[in-house]
Amino acid sequence: MIYKVVNSYCDDPNEQEDLVQEIIYHLLDGYDRFNHHSKITTWMYRVALNVSISFFRKSKTRKKYIGQMPEKIMEIKEEENEPMDKEVLQFRQFIQNLDELNRAIMILYLDGNSHEDIAEVLDISVSNVGTKIHRIKHRLKEHFKTI
Repeated sequence: MIYKVVNSYCDDPNEQEDLVQEIIYHLLDGYDRFNHHSKITTWMYRVALNVSISFFRKSKTRKKYIGQMPEKIMEIKEEENEPMDKEVLQFRQFIQNLDELNRAIMILYLDGNSHEDIAEVLDISVSNVGTKIHRIKHRLKEHFKTI
């Protein structure tokens, strides 16, 4: 679950590692304050999404002031992974281009969470969740029609 959230909010492997550590830290630090009124996974999603959104915002600000290091200074050998299917890459890019709330909704929805659980994690109404999912699906259909 944590990796799904992290992969949706940043692409840089180093930043992903930092974000995973930050989420785990917040989960461990906040567990004593967990009130057990909701499911543990709901609480974990809420923590993971809140930390990721904060990290994402800070990252965007940081990137304004920090330039990229030229590629020719050093060469890092990339891991050889199985290439992703073209449609999977396009779908992942579509999700990454959603705003923060809609991206969080899609992560939770694709992970099989109910509308009620999504509403609880994101602190929005169940009907709002349904409406947003419907709109995202419609945008997704339109997006793939044009490709």
